[in-house]
Amino acid sequence: MPSSTTELIKSKLDIVEFLRGYLTLTPAGRNFKALCPFHREKTPSFMISPDRQSWHCFGCNTGGDIFGFAMRYENLEFGEALRMLAEKAGVELRRENQAEYRYAGVLYDLNEAAKKYFRKALAAAPVAREYLAARGLAQETAETFELGWAPDEPEALSMHLLNGGASPQDLVQAGLSIKTERGLMLDRFRGRIMFPIHNHIGKVVGFTGRILPQVEQRLAARRAGAPGREAPSGAEVAKYANSPETPIFRKSQLLYGFWKSKDAIREAKTAFLVEGQMDFLMSWQSGMKNAVASSGTALTADHLRALRRVADTLVISFDGDAAGMDAAERAIDLSEAEDFEVKVAVIEGYKDAADAAQADPANVRRAYDAAMPAPAFYFGKYLPKEADIRAGGSAAFRTREGLRALRAVLGKLSHIASPVLRESWFAELSARTGIPGRTLAEEAAKAASAPAAGNAPRDDAAEAKRAAPRAGLIAEELFAAALAADDLPLLDDCAEYFDAADKEIFRMLKSGARRSEDPSLDERIGIITLRAADRLAPEEISALKRELAKEYYRERRAALARTVRDAEAQGNEAELAAALKALGELPSALPNDEK
Repeated sequence: MPSSTTELIKSKLDIVEFLRGYLTLTPAGRNFKALCPFHREKTPSFMISPDRQSWHCFGCNTGGDIFGFAMRYENLEFGEALRMLAEKAGVELRRENQAEYRYAGVLYDLNEAAKKYFRKALAAAPVAREYLAARGLAQETAETFELGWAPDEPEALSMHLLNGGASPQDLVQAGLSIKTERGLMLDRFRGRIMFPIHNHIGKVVGFTGRILPQVEQRLAARRAGAPGREAPSGAEVAKYANSPETPIFRKSQLLYGFWKSKDAIREAKTAFLVEGQMDFLMSWQSGMKNAVASSGTALTADHLRALRRVADTLVISFDGDAAGMDAAERAIDLSEAEDFEVKVAVIEGYKDAADAAQADPANVRRAYDAAMPAPAFYFGKYLPKEADIRAGGSAAFRTREGLRALRAVLGKLSHIASPVLRESWFAELSARTGIPGRTLAEEAAKAASAPAAGNAPRDDAAEAKRAAPRAGLIAEELFAAALAADDLPLLDDCAEYFDAADKEIFRMLKSGARRSEDPSLDERIGIITLRAADRLAPEEISALKRELAKEYYRERRAALARTVRDAEAQGNEAELAAALKALGELPSALPNDEK
């Protein structure tokens, strides 16, 4: 009998059949395999185990159960995945299940009620509608994205929701109200155009509010004229205000407009990334249905991973001011690291995409079509003009200033994930600067190895900790190979090289166990059983055994070296002698292999 709602759902949904709705599966022994949807690959490394009802990708080292897949693929919070899978499984979610259901539902309901209130308020606020019209936003676009208006009153929304039965605590938790020290409930958003923020399945989870210019001026005048007080603080007259983080709203994971544009992005395999809500709305209105915006927070790796599931190319267009250019650079570097093909759309003569689209809807499309590869953008930004380089040759980079510019570009190129693309852009840089490619590579390596600040001492323990998992990965491959051959004793001759955890896994596998009460061991056993779909040749198994022994002795030698160093520093002669003796007893070479 399943012990929880999640277990009941998993018992009713077969993970193989569920994933067939997303992936093309092919049999692999008792398991199934597919191309991973979370990273680009040509050879399937995504494995599904019907026995364990789990999946794991050996290419990007991610895995989980049916809930983990739904949350990652659809970019859902747990509560959203629970609802989706419960409906598919025909399981009724009861409100008695407080931890999994009630509170998220309350917050969704409050945000939905607030959205409806703001939309109704906009219909009765000519000044707000006139502002949107002056910005070039069509009524149809405002209605599609459910824009609203927060009245310039201290408690209008709070009283509306409280009268509807909401609790003060829930209003604060939802980020809609602020409770003062005197216990008063005040609206977080006042005198603002309201942009609802939808999660990736279209539910409202938060808001961004843009203060109306008239309200901003009135507040500034009021604060500036108040006796004994300075001009307004940024918090009180901030142009944009955002919902705080809540259990259903994570700014680092949500992109504005993605709920509407993800199908167009998937079809085009390209996302047009702009900086704010108005940039997005005006771009969408001008025909760029594959647009998406970062808003209320800096672009994050989670944002990019959500886009990476549906797009290969990212065209970035941020504001033309200094802050916008800095944000664009950060976005480019992050995107390159996530293996996007990154391009930059420069909109000449306008502050941002919204202004360009208002002047002429075709402006955005022209900039998009003319977008340049990110490295070319950096060449233009940091390097001297090509004519100047041709006139002076590589001498332009012998000055301190020229060298700094060159290193800036080299640093940017280092973010490109693909070695092939990185090499081609190094060749382009060499042709442009007249500096040999080998020299550029040496300069890049030198810049990358230079410490960011000072000369921090090497942390050998941390280095050893980072290297240690390699032995565990080799052990997992050996366990999988032995399982595939149905011959666990095959590994008896290398068992001495397993660490404590691997010895326990080896003991369990030999006993026939395929699950463990220890979650960390159980996760690894699941990975091992998935790996067992492919058999290895005897020579491959022998090579793995040799690698395991090498790792064992490498780690043992490093540990003893640290002991020697510490014993010398502490003057502990006995410990020093014992460590030196143990070091001397280690084999200098492995049979049929190098040290």
